[in-house]
Amino acid sequence: MRTKSRARLLVTLAAGLTLAGSMAILQTSAAGADGIPLREAIRALPVIGEDRLGYERTAFRHWIDADRDRCSTRSEVLLTEAVTPPAVGAGCALTGGRWYSYYDATYVDGPSGLDIDHVVPLAEAWDSGASQWTPAQRQAYANDLDEPRALVAVTARSNRSKSDKDVAEWLPPHAAARCGYLVDWVTVKTRWHLAVDDIERDALVREAAVCPDLPIVTTPADTPLPS
Repeated sequence: MRTKSRARLLVTLAAGLTLAGSMAILQTSAAGADGIPLREAIRALPVIGEDRLGYERTAFRHWIDADRDRCSTRSEVLLTEAVTPPAVGAGCALTGGRWYSYYDATYVDGPSGLDIDHVVPLAEAWDSGASQWTPAQRQAYANDLDEPRALVAVTARSNRSKSDKDVAEWLPPHAAARCGYLVDWVTVKTRWHLAVDDIERDALVREAAVCPDLPIVTTPADTPLPS
């Protein structure tokens, strides 16, 4: 089960606090922890050309039940991020509940209108280093419940608008969500030793220049460095 830090931020945003207020909560949650400031973390990401040769979505087995509690990764994310908890039935079937999609500042009633987004899309991960991973490492990436920033429940509309685009091609339509999204993106890329290309890095540098320089705090995954 994931920690509640993501849910806490989503509730804060849903309550209508300012971007500065929500960023302050993130900063408080990271206080005292080791981390790299956002802009420094961006500079530390390896820069390589991306290559999608050989990519197939099925290379990343996802929505598994890692802890065998009958709740898949998708259900675990929904349970963690619910603003109003859903009812949990047999086989972890979820009904009711309410969620806040921070990409587009939209409330969603019931789980059927939600997608679980890989903040760094599977295809982008493949381009950025995951093509060198083992199937087990790709499965771990696709079901990463240990890093609260890796997976997020959002409206199907916003997730499909994003598709497999990187930050140079897509940012959340809700402007107040963009700094948090950059932190999410860089956290995942840092954790999983994923690279950026030149255009993506330029976009990260440009967008981060107007964001709080929050620390990137995560635990590195056991994957090879991109080459």
